[in-house]
Amino acid sequence: MFRLLLLIAGCALLSALESIAPLYRFPGRRLRRALPNIGLTILLVATNLALASATALVCARFARHDLPPWLQLLAGIVALDFFAYLAHVAMHRTSAGWRFHRVHHSEVEVNVTTAFRQHPGESIWRILAQLPPILLLGLPLDVVAIWLALSALNAQLEHANVRMPARLDALARLVVVTPDMHKVHHSREQRETDSNYANIFSIWDRVFGTYTRRTDFATLRYGLDGFDDAGKRLGRLLAIPFD
Repeated sequence: MFRLLLLIAGCALLSALESIAPLYRFPGRRLRRALPNIGLTILLVATNLALASATALVCARFARHDLPPWLQLLAGIVALDFFAYLAHVAMHRTSAGWRFHRVHHSEVEVNVTTAFRQHPGESIWRILAQLPPILLLGLPLDVVAIWLALSALNAQLEHANVRMPARLDALARLVVVTPDMHKVHHSREQRETDSNYANIFSIWDRVFGTYTRRTDFATLRYGLDGFDDAGKRLGRLLAIPFD
């Protein structure tokens, strides 16, 4: 419950910042445009809650405490984030993964609600990707919960339609994924879409050669060719993987 309240607070704050310092000014009413994403957010929360008990059981069964708590927390966050990167790359490079993930990429007006524009099938994919680090490192549930909170908060930030000072972005992206860095991932150009996969730590893209520096927002266009109208109805979004 605390994590859910934290996410709601973060979303409200970033939504306010989008009004004050937007990167783009999109036409029309923001709430009406965001309704399909809000519907997917409800399904995302429901999916995670439904599978939370399974994650808790795995953590309870395989948790080890052979490391100091601070080291286990650090190692757990890094490992979970690395496997999130791998899962994201796999969603782009496999037919089954892309069918579900293109729901996220069909967004033509990227904003804070886009962070939760996720098909339930993708949610299951991402949850399964958490199992290898949990099992390999024997991570307890509290470590997983902390990483999930950090991941969700950063997802909201990196999708937020906010303008960042160039120097702050350049400094921050040396360590973490920034809004400017992630926006390139939502480009219509496949070369750019297939880059900047990192979840929290930007190092994964640099190490594995999937990093794109581009920040020319004057020419960047969001969305996915052939799916421009898909985001207007929740039912249409849910049907995309089965087209």
